[in-house]
Amino acid sequence: MQPTLHPRVKICCIASLGEAELAIKYGASALGLVSHMPSGPGVISEEEIAQIAAKVPPPIATFLLTSRQDAPGIIAQQHRCGTNTIQVCDRLATRSYRELQSALYGISIVQVIHVVGPESVEEAVSISPHVDAILLDSGNPALAVKELGGTGRRHNWALSRQIREQIDIPLFLAGGLNAGNVRQAIDEVSPFGLDICTGVRTNGRLDEQKLAAFFASVFSC
Repeated sequence: MQPTLHPRVKICCIASLGEAELAIKYGASALGLVSHMPSGPGVISEEEIAQIAAKVPPPIATFLLTSRQDAPGIIAQQHRCGTNTIQVCDRLATRSYRELQSALYGISIVQVIHVVGPESVEEAVSISPHVDAILLDSGNPALAVKELGGTGRRHNWALSRQIREQIDIPLFLAGGLNAGNVRQAIDEVSPFGLDICTGVRTNGRLDEQKLAAFFASVFSC
């Protein structure tokens, strides 16, 4: 799929309805709502996720970030939270995607691939037929305490470009993005969408000045 001129932007780690409204005001197409994770920022309760998701107007996408690896658990979690998209942050068995798609008709499934080396290209290509989009991030699920996102680190964008060129579904790019490097990221990877958390925050809170600068950079060409 060819990227749009201006990639879609997902603002992640949304912590309140006020943050959701601020992100939408500046042009966010999607919001990330983080449920329990082994590490990283932005975790809120499922009750808070449900409250925010219920107030977000269409056509804004609401992403439930889940660390669960069992399809029944993810299905139950989506039912509690009411988001229109599931972002799977850890690895699943291939059969689990079929279970999710069967039980969550109309809910988009996005798989995170943590880009750690050339093997991540093969992983992304093999999973892409089973999901609606791939999201490339800079975590490491192999660590003793898993990193499943929100690291604020860049990964190798040359590998991200390889993945983008070899899959036929939308690709979101995450990991260490900010107003200063996002144009380079767009030029080098040509992603369908961008995903940012720490790069638009100060002391964990959504920073309106950083948000404005980020969107200005995205829309500058």
